[in-house]
Amino acid sequence: MSKKIGLFKKCPGYQHNFETLKRAFANGDVCLMECKDKATGKEVAVVCGVQRSGDGMIDMVPMAKLFDGNPYEQLLSPMEVDEMEKV
Repeated sequence: MSKKIGLFKKCPGYQHNFETLKRAFANGDVCLMECKDKATGKEVAVVCGVQRSGDGMIDMVPMAKLFDGNPYEQLLSPMEVDEMEKV
């Protein structure tokens, strides 16, 4: 269950992935890659972690999709959800 902090909600189920992403950015092990969304067929920008193996191979690990368009038009904040639930 998410925990509210002021206007925001923590997402404890994603904390491990978020910490991994932060480490990847700190180490310079990230890239931006264009992929195709399986559900829509549209091209999407994806933040990937770069995972290097001992044999010189590199794996791109998808970590986050970037918004196409204005995210404020696509998302409701926890505060907005609360207001809608009061109605």
